[in-house]
Amino acid sequence: MNDLVIYGSKMSPFIRKVEAVLNEKQLGYDFEEVNIMAMPDWYKEISPLQRIPTLRNRSVGIEGTAGTIPDSSAICGYLEKLKPLPAVYPEDPFDYGRALWIEEYVDTSVAATGGFGIFRAIMMPLFAGQEPDLETARETWQVKLPRFFDYLESILDGQTFFVGDQFSIADIAVGAQMMQTYMVVGPFDTSRWPSLAAHIQMIETRPCFQKNLDTCRAAISVVLPERLDLS
Repeated sequence: MNDLVIYGSKMSPFIRKVEAVLNEKQLGYDFEEVNIMAMPDWYKEISPLQRIPTLRNRSVGIEGTAGTIPDSSAICGYLEKLKPLPAVYPEDPFDYGRALWIEEYVDTSVAATGGFGIFRAIMMPLFAGQEPDLETARETWQVKLPRFFDYLESILDGQTFFVGDQFSIADIAVGAQMMQTYMVVGPFDTSRWPSLAAHIQMIETRPCFQKNLDTCRAAISVVLPERLDLS
């Protein structure tokens, strides 16, 4: 048993973000599945916003709110302090601020738009044995998401990483959210978003993401053998 345990669902991009940080830092952890559609009372107690993930450090507390930290961004910040190296937050103050901004941007804009408009519109019905809402998904893909992709492309502007020359929380956060869409639909327009498309390919091969992506792809493939083309 590890001191660290993550509560949530493997399908969540916020779980994916936290797991990537844990794996990048080679921190051992346990994972406990939480039914997000019918959260148990014990989980509601430790997650006041009733969201996932929540981390518990058993060396700090094993019951109730003791030893727990809700919210993926708070968890990742804690993990950086817990094990500073390898660092996933830039040392330069300005770069640090930029990385936090990019994390916030994708955790709100891309997560809400792509999560509800594509992942939930397609995967939730399929998992329930129902027809996917392709109309909503197509509008999201063609109309709502491109402006977010345009902004991310403008930041990368041909660079490998979002902030400086370091793989950081900005790349992890973007990758975690983009893969949520990429696993379900595609392909990305490489002529319009060449840097972002290259970044997605980098994320796909980054070892810290592999275990989560393998688990998610296996579950998705049961009801969706091939990615949808919504172009």
